[in-house]
Amino acid sequence: MLRSENPTRPTTIDELLSSELIGKISHLDLASRKIFAGKLKGERRSKKRGESVEFADHRPYAIGDDLRHIDWNIYGRLDRFFMKLFMEEEDLSLHLVLDCSASMDCGTPNKFFAIQQYAMALGYIGLVNLNRVAVTAIARRDDPSDPVATVPIAGAIRDLRGKRRTHDLARFICAQTPDDSTNFTEACKRIAMSRRGKGVMVVLSDFFMKEGYESGLRLLVGRGYDVFAIQVLSPQEVEPDITGDLQLRDIEDNDMAEVTISAPLLKKYKENLSAYCQGLRDFCARREITAMTIQSDTTPDTLLLEYLRKRGLLR
Repeated sequence: MLRSENPTRPTTIDELLSSELIGKISHLDLASRKIFAGKLKGERRSKKRGESVEFADHRPYAIGDDLRHIDWNIYGRLDRFFMKLFMEEEDLSLHLVLDCSASMDCGTPNKFFAIQQYAMALGYIGLVNLNRVAVTAIARRDDPSDPVATVPIAGAIRDLRGKRRTHDLARFICAQTPDDSTNFTEACKRIAMSRRGKGVMVVLSDFFMKEGYESGLRLLVGRGYDVFAIQVLSPQEVEPDITGDLQLRDIEDNDMAEVTISAPLLKKYKENLSAYCQGLRDFCARREITAMTIQSDTTPDTLLLEYLRKRGLLR
């Protein structure tokens, strides 16, 4: 795929999140197929028994229990100690992973600009509902502590909470640029080792990694995270509009190839692309990862209201 000429590079929150979009998504909230234990109390009912104001059940007293939670009315009737249990309210964290490799800087609309918009919209929903929000940008970058080494993480921001942090989120997303290549497996290893608590993780990428996506996604699934893999392709990748004799260069590792674009070759390309995308979805399905493939001309409200709400990420 040819790299975008003069791609959109957002610099303000208004370029990522319009007032019209806010009006469409402001009623949405994060959901999950699993129940998670958050560090702070939020708006989700948990099966875990806690100390909120809503009574849930009783259980017999055990040595060491907090005497303040004994139900003295039951003791007066039965002459036995029972503990009062309550429904605990828990929060749900959201971790967004952005692929900042050079292959994302392609297509019209630009794939990277599309995932910036998607990430901003999802992050906004998390923030206004008082969920913890984190974003990690993955791409191979020079290690500032070692001039001959590289690191797989381009940047990260964590523990954002509340609507007042919306501009912090926007500034971080606007600061990211697609460049170089990725070591997806190593990046996912670092994310898996550093994440805290449990929650929902959304990976936004084209998943075109020469080393493969399998090992990285396996690492992200562990520790109870509900993972969503959103593969973003440009319309030109799905329906190429190039012909003739071409010399192609991989924009990530500079590999060269000379090809003659013909009708049979385009047909074979589409078959291979379809098989690759289906392979990603099959791999994810076997590991309880929700996967979908969309094009970069999919608007954020369509992604959120039609696709992600149907798949259980939003409600």
